[in-house]
Amino acid sequence: MTDQDEIFERVAEQIEPFNKKGVELTEATTFATDLEWDSLTVMDFVAAVEDEFDILITMNMQAEIETVGQLVATIRKLMAA
Repeated sequence: MTDQDEIFERVAEQIEPFNKKGVELTEATTFATDLEWDSLTVMDFVAAVEDEFDILITMNMQAEIETVGQLVATIRKLMAA
């Protein structure tokens, strides 16, 4: 399993409690459109991801992350820094 696959799996675990519609996750899954998350859900999810990976995702980064794949790529960069 690659780092990317492992991070995707860990992100998917964090998404599960917030995935009320049971959307099948791919790297192209969008938070706003596919998962239909509001800003409060996004904030709760970001906090969970930050705790899981021991990273800090800034507001500027959050504004640019629209898909699960983009989040995985951001986490990889932050973990490598």
